[in-house]
Amino acid sequence: MARWQPDAPGRLAAAALDLFEEHGYENTTVTEIAARAGLTKSTFFRHFPDKREVLFDKGAVTGSLVEGLASAPPEAGPLDAVADALDALGRTFFTADRRAFSRRRQAVLNVNTELREREALKRLDLTASLIEALHRRGAPRLTARVAAQLGALAWEIAFERWIDTGSSEGFGPLARQALAEVRAAAAVRR
Repeated sequence: MARWQPDAPGRLAAAALDLFEEHGYENTTVTEIAARAGLTKSTFFRHFPDKREVLFDKGAVTGSLVEGLASAPPEAGPLDAVADALDALGRTFFTADRRAFSRRRQAVLNVNTELREREALKRLDLTASLIEALHRRGAPRLTARVAAQLGALAWEIAFERWIDTGSSEGFGPLARQALAEVRAAAAVRR
């Protein structure tokens, strides 16, 4: 067996998820996660500052969103650019081979307040990154903020649908559908 194996962060995340399911988040240590992944504790800390972060890949997700938004056609409006960013996220992170992992990850988050809080903070950071990226594209601050927050809501709806056990549709189409529904709901007059 080779001594070095690639994708230490992915292996650590998979090991952590297994252990969180088996023993609970509170009852799992960094040392146990590293051992299950076949790595050392110091390798864990090279990739993650603490065990709360092992299920969150915020930097890569942010990069994918911002790149997807930046690659939207120059004439695209803010919400259309957000749709392109969500498509990019579907191509890079919410792929068919990650659906089962994402479903399991969400189940672990759902039963742990600390992890749900971390998830909420990460989403706020991602929304702030979208706001900045939209503003750099020329959207006024308020427009950028509204578009980013509507995009975050569409992302949440699409993600819930994507991890649904009966769903086979890709994240990108689900995100575009959710964004259209959010747009329609925002346009309702009473």
